[in-house]
Amino acid sequence: MSERLPPLTALRAFEAAARHMSFAKAAEELNVTPAALSFQIKSLEEHLGAPLFIRLNRAVELTEAGKTLAPGASDGFQKLTAAWRATQRLQDNTTLTVTAGPAMTAKWLAPRLYDFARAHPEIELRISANLRVADLKRDEVDVAIRFGYGVDDDLYSVPVRKEWLTPVMTPALAAKYPTPESLTQAPLIYDDSIDFLAPPCDWPTWFRAVGVDFTPTRGAHFSNADHAIDAACAGVGVALGRRPMIIKDLMEGRLVAPFKVAIETDARFRFLCQRGTENRPQIAAFRDWFFAEIERTAYISDDFTIVPVKDIPPA
Repeated sequence: MSERLPPLTALRAFEAAARHMSFAKAAEELNVTPAALSFQIKSLEEHLGAPLFIRLNRAVELTEAGKTLAPGASDGFQKLTAAWRATQRLQDNTTLTVTAGPAMTAKWLAPRLYDFARAHPEIELRISANLRVADLKRDEVDVAIRFGYGVDDDLYSVPVRKEWLTPVMTPALAAKYPTPESLTQAPLIYDDSIDFLAPPCDWPTWFRAVGVDFTPTRGAHFSNADHAIDAACAGVGVALGRRPMIIKDLMEGRLVAPFKVAIETDARFRFLCQRGTENRPQIAAFRDWFFAEIERTAYISDDFTIVPVKDIPPA
């Protein structure tokens, strides 16, 4: 039996028919006639020397040989398609697709994009705001901004400054709760999106950092950091705000951070792209702008005593 691969067009016809379990739907997808698709599959079966489909009156079923071939054919064409798209993107120096979490997008990235667009009118920027971890080798994404402790094997990865958190509230609430001790009576807001951090960066940890013996048990919980900060801006309560999520609201006066003690986690944002693509013009331009923007407001950290959570004794 020859080990020579059959024609690619015949394999493509088989893969589409096996995926749809329909010659008609496969022919429509490939923009060929059902007769032409049936001919390609027949030639593949002759090349193999065995049938791949059981042809019924109004349907088809895979034979044992077809069931063996289908997964590999599907995987092969997916990889080939992904490789072709990735190769095409290498020729495109004007389109940039960036993915980041919804909170990072809403609170930090989106408010600043006008400045990037003005500085780089030649770049068409596309933002995908979601929590799904994009596969930079498979998905059509150029840059990912991720938060956590992740190990970024085989990727170009540049860490951002460490994350810190401090209580933030409206000026009106700050007047009502002027001391850390008074916060024990305040309505507290919880950002459940960072529950995975270890050691925890939560209200009990912050109270221990400032020497207040208090373990809160009640308050409004939000699954997204931006929703928690929006609630604080609306005067719902006091949020333990993460630096990138609160910077703009602090600078524009919607929120204040009166206590000047922040707790710091080892988790951080990272700028990620495929290794070897970091110097493509649009990626390099976005990277340089991204880190310059971070450094532009870095001075705000100087106003706080920042306590690493790993140095705070547990309860």
